[in-house]
Amino acid sequence: MARITYRDWPPYSPTDQNRRENTVVAARLMMNAALTAPNVGGLPMTEGEIVYGEEEQEQIARKMEEIAHEKQAWQHIFLYEAVMARQADSILLLGNTRAYSSPWNGECGLCAGRPDCSFVYENRTQKAGLIDTTDRRCDTLVQGPLCAMYAHQLGYNVGSALAVAVHLYVDARPFISIGTAAQKLGYCNNSAVVIGIAVNARAKCEPSDPAIDYHLVNLDRAIDAIRGNVNQLGVRPATGKEYRAGDPAKKR
Repeated sequence: MARITYRDWPPYSPTDQNRRENTVVAARLMMNAALTAPNVGGLPMTEGEIVYGEEEQEQIARKMEEIAHEKQAWQHIFLYEAVMARQADSILLLGNTRAYSSPWNGECGLCAGRPDCSFVYENRTQKAGLIDTTDRRCDTLVQGPLCAMYAHQLGYNVGSALAVAVHLYVDARPFISIGTAAQKLGYCNNSAVVIGIAVNARAKCEPSDPAIDYHLVNLDRAIDAIRGNVNQLGVRPATGKEYRAGDPAKKR
């Protein structure tokens, strides 16, 4: 009979990969929940991608670290959460495809307190109400202004995905930092705003309780520090003798 063994150590070993693949299955079902969440006006506007793998997650983490140094106010958030993106078992990205390209055209007043969508149209290049989305230059984290009604819709998608995560017994936490970095790398490129959900199946979910200076004090850095110093723990450096000549642990 075939056997599937699960362990969370060492990272990316076959037994650890088995465990990580469970979170990919969970992320797929969470995507179903996001797609079937209530939509404003019943219009389809949800986009999603699942990111899974050491290289792919490393790319997102490095982009987050790059963004972290652009502005002091958000530096510690992006640096901390870059570690979480790197250590996640898998990442579910959810985006809204309408908030930037086609306002709701209702009288909600959410974007600027006006009883129409004039604020969005006045601050975007448009003709006869058709917004030009070809200019993608942006010096802010999220390109805008956005239709607040449609941007708000993303909350229902994320909430539905998280509700399913509870029933699938995986740890899941949403991050706009992960979503923003992933979007700048080309993920969910039809979306105006993207949220990244880190999905984990571990005994300890570090994103819920990170250490202070987490970008410096985390499991990966601690292990690397031990590897760098382990040679200094050897018998020869400690005693100047060969271990075969006698038990070096015994005092003479």
